[in-house]
Amino acid sequence: MEHDRRRSLRGKLIRRTNRVMLGILCSVVGSYLIVQRMGLLGDMIAHAVLPGLAIAFYLGIDIFIGAFISGTFSTLIIGWIQSQSRVKVDVAMALVFSGFLALVIMLITLLKSKLDLHHFLFGDILGVTVDDVWRTLGISIFVLIFVKVFYKELLFYTFNPLGAQAIGLPVNLIHVGLISAITLTIIASMQAVGVVLVVSLLIGPSITGYLLVKELHQMMGLGAIIGVISSGSGMYISYYLNVPSGATIVLVVTGLFLVALLFSPSQGILTRPSMSSRRSKILQQLKQLGR
Repeated sequence: MEHDRRRSLRGKLIRRTNRVMLGILCSVVGSYLIVQRMGLLGDMIAHAVLPGLAIAFYLGIDIFIGAFISGTFSTLIIGWIQSQSRVKVDVAMALVFSGFLALVIMLITLLKSKLDLHHFLFGDILGVTVDDVWRTLGISIFVLIFVKVFYKELLFYTFNPLGAQAIGLPVNLIHVGLISAITLTIIASMQAVGVVLVVSLLIGPSITGYLLVKELHQMMGLGAIIGVISSGSGMYISYYLNVPSGATIVLVVTGLFLVALLFSPSQGILTRPSMSSRRSKILQQLKQLGR
């Protein structure tokens, strides 16, 4: 009995630690995606890691190493297509997205792999292990140190890539660093929400913070708080309703975004200054009609 209780408490601690780290990590990295208007890139990389998982599983090596290589390689293909042709980046991402997704399906069939693709597509935060927590912790520390050390350079590059190149910043290295951070964040989040929904955890808390604050570092901080709250509340809701945890977390994130979209003091649809002045004019006209 005592052993079961300790095991239950350990499982709760593991899940809480993991969701806190993911809430912070996804919000910090997702903020750069939003500023660069590259939200689709996160979704593309999330699906591009799947062939790497299948190949690494077949070769008997760490599947997350294969996922990282595959995700990074997909962005290199996009960059190559964009530099060698007149194809726009969004079209290139759409093509690579579908191509890598088709590739993983073919690989699993040809290699007769027993890889549980459903597990990586939809995730299960209740199945997080100690190894997953240590992996997430390592990735979080690495990415957050990278952002802290190169914050000014990343800030300049994300808002003005041409200006950053003009003053001599190594924009190619910065780009590779950002791509690596995005890929690592996706790998860390796969266990919790899966690759299908991970882009919502990347974008949702950050874009909610974007509606409420103006500075990038404030958006990261507020997004991290929203991400942690969404992960915690979504997990508890999924437990009591007996529904998938990943989908529940994403729905909570989406709900908080809609609240901010409607009621943000500066950008809310119902509360922004232009709407308030319009409402007051309508009320004045109604009062005049009533006299």
